[in-house]
Amino acid sequence: MKYEYWFAALRGLSCKKKVFLRSKVVSAAELYYIEETTLKKWGVEEKDRRTILESVKGWNPETEYDRLREKHINFYTILSSEYPAKLKEIPSPPYALYVRGRLPEEQRKTIAIVGARQCSPYGREMAVDFAKRLAEAGVQIVSGMARGIDGAGQRGALMAGGRSFGVLGCGVDICYPRENIELYTELQKAGGILSELPPGVQPLPQFFPARNRIISGLSDAVLVIEAKEKSGSLITADMALEQGKDVYALPGPVNSRLSRGCHELIRQGAEILLSPEDLLEDWGILEKGQTEKIGENKIALESTEKLVYSLLDFQPRSLGSLLERSNLSVSSLTNALISLELKGIIREISKNFYVKVR
Repeated sequence: MKYEYWFAALRGLSCKKKVFLRSKVVSAAELYYIEETTLKKWGVEEKDRRTILESVKGWNPETEYDRLREKHINFYTILSSEYPAKLKEIPSPPYALYVRGRLPEEQRKTIAIVGARQCSPYGREMAVDFAKRLAEAGVQIVSGMARGIDGAGQRGALMAGGRSFGVLGCGVDICYPRENIELYTELQKAGGILSELPPGVQPLPQFFPARNRIISGLSDAVLVIEAKEKSGSLITADMALEQGKDVYALPGPVNSRLSRGCHELIRQGAEILLSPEDLLEDWGILEKGQTEKIGENKIALESTEKLVYSLLDFQPRSLGSLLERSNLSVSSLTNALISLELKGIIREISKNFYVKVR
């Protein structure tokens, strides 16, 4: 494996070229000790020959592989049986994945939850809630462990005792952003940290768009929760569409800059996702009508509470709007809101603004 690690970590060769070269030999050790004349005979371009021959200088296979193992990092090449089948199907799969923890289970449904780094309280709450409820149903959550929506969704999955996987734009031995060190640690226990970049590679801007194709590639669908018009989340959505994956978007207030990207996705044909149960029904995890309804056999509500709950949505409603639509007195409305909040089915996300959370 020490020579396989050298070849996997070799920068400057595409996956396609690596697969071609690896197919020519029994083991990567032959490539490590290869002569330039052999590479020429195989039709390898001069710059690629230089890349291969220069890479062995200063690289000690024994030492480097020992360092990898000491950091508790596994790696899987595209030729490995453990390599995710979904990734093999995308247009530009990574040649290798470096992993702390484990890989996603192939047989389980997986969704990427992505969105704005500078998200609103509404977006954060929705990311946590959707991820929790999907994870409770056995769905795996994949994201980029970034600030905002990504991290919130992954925390939601962990809160439900589910599995979540963070795909990094740096080596898996580097926690980025540093403020997510607790999440970084927990993901390794309840899922995994993945990257196509070798250990020690620092997070640079050019690595993140490429990282996004892995997030979508590992998933069966992508859910965008809050995104500006020009956002990395939209890159992930575009890549998902290119890979033939379903894309869902959560609508938000029409005057919110953070929802413009989602609304544009919807305008272009993305599915609107208003509840996790809708997705679970689409995937056959829940049968139509199986979803538990508030007030039926889950939580008993008084008539006033039912009225107020029916007027709420997964996007914020103001106290003034609820007063106007319900025709209730201020005291009756506020009492109902307090009761619904105590029952855990609505939340006040900012002063006098309320949303459903179930």
